[in-house]
Amino acid sequence: MQKILRNIKGDRTIWLVVIFLYLVSILAVYSSTGTLAYRFREGNTEYYLIKHVIITGFGLLLMITAHRIRYTYYSRISQLAVIIAVPLLLFTLIRGTAIHEAHRWITLPVINLSFQSSDFAKLALIMYMARVLTRKQEVIKDLHSAFVPMVIPVLLICALIFPANFSTAALLFITCMILMFIGRVKFRYIMAVTAVAIAGTALFIVIIASVPQTGRVYTWQSRVSTFLDQESNDTYQADQAKIAIATGGIIGKLPGNSTQRNFLPQAYSDFIYAIIIEEYGLVGGFVVLLFYLILLHRGISIAHKSPGTFGALLAAGLSFSLVFQALINMAVAVNLVPVTGQQLPLVSMGGTSLWFTSLSIGIILSVSRKIEEEKEEERTQAAVNGA
Repeated sequence: MQKILRNIKGDRTIWLVVIFLYLVSILAVYSSTGTLAYRFREGNTEYYLIKHVIITGFGLLLMITAHRIRYTYYSRISQLAVIIAVPLLLFTLIRGTAIHEAHRWITLPVINLSFQSSDFAKLALIMYMARVLTRKQEVIKDLHSAFVPMVIPVLLICALIFPANFSTAALLFITCMILMFIGRVKFRYIMAVTAVAIAGTALFIVIIASVPQTGRVYTWQSRVSTFLDQESNDTYQADQAKIAIATGGIIGKLPGNSTQRNFLPQAYSDFIYAIIIEEYGLVGGFVVLLFYLILLHRGISIAHKSPGTFGALLAAGLSFSLVFQALINMAVAVNLVPVTGQQLPLVSMGGTSLWFTSLSIGIILSVSRKIEEEKEEERTQAAVNGA
């Protein structure tokens, strides 16, 4: 065990957070997929457990691989990734697999594996933004030389994600704006492009809403109106989540004893946090929230200590993105915001989403590994000089 621990590189606290959330994920998914097992697997509840353990194990392998790669290589990788992301998103919009009227998924032939192209695009764009901001630092205040070339990929990719996945597009756009702010882009430029994005979104919704065949705008409108007027609208999801949280109490019903998993739609993904609170109580819900905040704190700390601008922006952007998504998922579960469809990173059931999240954390760990290596070199050099 000590040999294994010595070979683990990068921030130890992040490794502990990841292992904890993986364990929570396995327990919560096993508990919340009972209904699925009886509907599709003749009551074989172990099927989803084994499948999720395999997915989680592969996610851990991806994280280990990503953290062993020198983080500066991701700068070049981001160029190719962004180029691939655009046609991939276009294909998803036109020919992607539709679920609940949203074309978010691409189904790979032969292996029949579906993945959300927005997960890939999100990781690609954040890496690319870190690269461009780093390379444009000498002219970062200039509108034409720095800001315009930088903002075009952001608007393009977010616009392609937006029709099928508004919440992901919004979170990605906000993350990019935060990165620009950290990267010393003029604040008035950031506010200007934010205003343009808001105006464009409003105009798009108005135009599309006039066409009866478009179902996503109706879905957005329904979710918002349901959230604002809960007395006169169908609030089944929110009500079942509230029941799960209320009956969980302080210490919960203990693992495997959830009852709302049989009634709550998407109990294993979008609303898994409500099931966690039902089984582990407010104490368990607070601990999960605390671990995400620890992840954010460690990500910011790595960004602050990073030896280069690219590493700092990379760690900050990926940390913000992951934790913002987690907070949105939790806010939906406790009915603070309308339903968005955002999964709980590292916890919700889902293959490619968990894998891209694992890759993101692996990249953060790659930056922290470089920090550790430089500290070790400094200690070695100090020892040599002292001798």
